[in-house]
Amino acid sequence: MGKIIAVTNQKGGVGKTTTAVNTAAGIAKLGYKVLLIDTDPQGNATSGVGVDKRTVNYSAYSIMIDDIQAADAVIHTKFDNLDMIPSSIDLAAAELELADSEHRESKLKNAIAAIKSDYDYIFIDCPPSLGLITTNALCASDTILVPIQPEYYALEGLSQLIATVRLIKRKYNPYLEIEGVLLTMYDGRLNLTQQVVQEVKKFFPKKVFSAVIPRGVRLSEAPSFGMPVMYFDKSCKGSLSYMQLAKEITENNK
Repeated sequence: MGKIIAVTNQKGGVGKTTTAVNTAAGIAKLGYKVLLIDTDPQGNATSGVGVDKRTVNYSAYSIMIDDIQAADAVIHTKFDNLDMIPSSIDLAAAELELADSEHRESKLKNAIAAIKSDYDYIFIDCPPSLGLITTNALCASDTILVPIQPEYYALEGLSQLIATVRLIKRKYNPYLEIEGVLLTMYDGRLNLTQQVVQEVKKFFPKKVFSAVIPRGVRLSEAPSFGMPVMYFDKSCKGSLSYMQLAKEITENNK
């Protein structure tokens, strides 16, 4: 059965989509069968693996709102072992449409149940908010991966995220756990970085990945070519870091 990991942080600009795309692609490159689901209306994970949002027939919206079979929404990308359920702009309205639905928090979970066993890992790229779409992702997931930029405001958002996870565990998904916390845009030369890292490790003992993701021009350039960074420039620091993370996650899950 595929392990489902939601990549989430309600704070924008922390490298959430970059992490979802490159972790999924990295694990797929190691030989595992991986599905990436883009539930962010901006659709950056979709274009990040070279899928044109304007040409897709079905999307995450279709399987959550229109009851389209998840298998019909799957796109095989040009990258090894990596499939995709794309986003669409319609997802922006999904919050309102879900509000009056019965079992509204379980729409995504129910939709992907039929294809879960087809994959080793399923990654869900969440929107940068804690609304109903993110709630659906957390209800469907086994664990969450939290990217954090080591800066002062990162710590403020953490307590809010943890409160949400506790609420989801209590009400909908008692098995939800934290896969790990990933430090992104990392610059070890800064004192503030070191202070924040210490605080994060106190907050999440034994849950902070040893892989850290540095800032990098190649990481920023790769999405504009519709490629995960390890296909765009396999020897840059960003590629090596995400491959290290991919190995760490698969080792932890053996």
